Amino acid sequence: MGVLLTPIILKKDLALDDLRGRRFAVDANGELYQFLALIRLRDGSPLQDSHGRITSHLSGLFYRTTRLITDYGMELVFVFDGKPPVLKAAEIARRRAVKERYESERAQAIEAGDLEKAYSKATMTSRLTRDMANDARELLRLMGLPVVDAPSEGEAQASHMAAKGSVWAAASKDYDCLMFGAPRLVRFLTISGREFLPSKAAFRAITPELIETQQMLEHYQISREQLIDLAIMVGTDFNDGIKGIGPKKALKLVAEHGSIENMPAEIRDILGPVAPPIREIYLHPDVIDDYEIKFGQPRSEEIIRFLCDEREFSRERVTAALDRAFGSGGRLFE
Repeated sequence: MGVLLTPIILKKDLALDDLRGRRFAVDANGELYQFLALIRLRDGSPLQDSHGRITSHLSGLFYRTTRLITDYGMELVFVFDGKPPVLKAAEIARRRAVKERYESERAQAIEAGDLEKAYSKATMTSRLTRDMANDARELLRLMGLPVVDAPSEGEAQASHMAAKGSVWAAASKDYDCLMFGAPRLVRFLTISGREFLPSKAAFRAITPELIETQQMLEHYQISREQLIDLAIMVGTDFNDGIKGIGPKKALKLVAEHGSIENMPAEIRDILGPVAPPIREIYLHPDVIDDYEIKFGQPRSEEIIRFLCDEREFSRERVTAALDRAFGSGGRLFE
């Protein structure tokens, strides 16, 4: 889920055309979860082949990525999560419990014949298994797109690659990239132009957003370390925040007191012990430098076999997307 900082985020709304030709390190797990949430049947069931294998994530990955390559000339490097930090265990358990609750509520809605409610609940039940992630890696390999396996958090690795200048920006829905040191974060890059809001059972239109970290820090006259302390007060994937403290109040507290160690006792006593290890995760994340960004040539026949013959995608649609993206010569990048 990441840190919820929306009320204080300084962003620039963009059109996809504004990002033409740019290279991004994409938070692969985050994007796959978005596809799994959105690409569903009317009753909320994910797309599946006749063997019961879920294919929603592959559909989104293939058709959206080929469009970004074709229409906007983007270069996409997909970064997959590795082993999560130990401090994330509680958040992972919480997410599992939430999914189980929504799965139960979806089943009740289906039994009652309320497909709209069933779809709404289903968007919160997505699970990305190891096999599903491996299928996504294989599809990207066949498409000639680079994959980087992060040792830990994918957002951290993507942010590191952006900070090094290997890519123009990190692409992720999560604001965590700001704390991980990404100089630029682009949100809503590789998902459809709408987002489902389960609380309202409705979609909202979305467009790409650009956040320039240093510009935001200078505007608020805070440091990256203070932004991290702000996030810790609000709540991160590694800790619960303080009830009643949202982003605006946390920003005010950071501006007034500097760091959690200097906060009023009711904050300092709760967060003082957990702040140092969380800061360490954000400031010195587990990342690698020996990654390779190499774009290859798409293997059209193998893609067709993988998607159409094995997972029952429409041959006509897949072939059309391949021809449009890579041309009859099958070339990805000149």
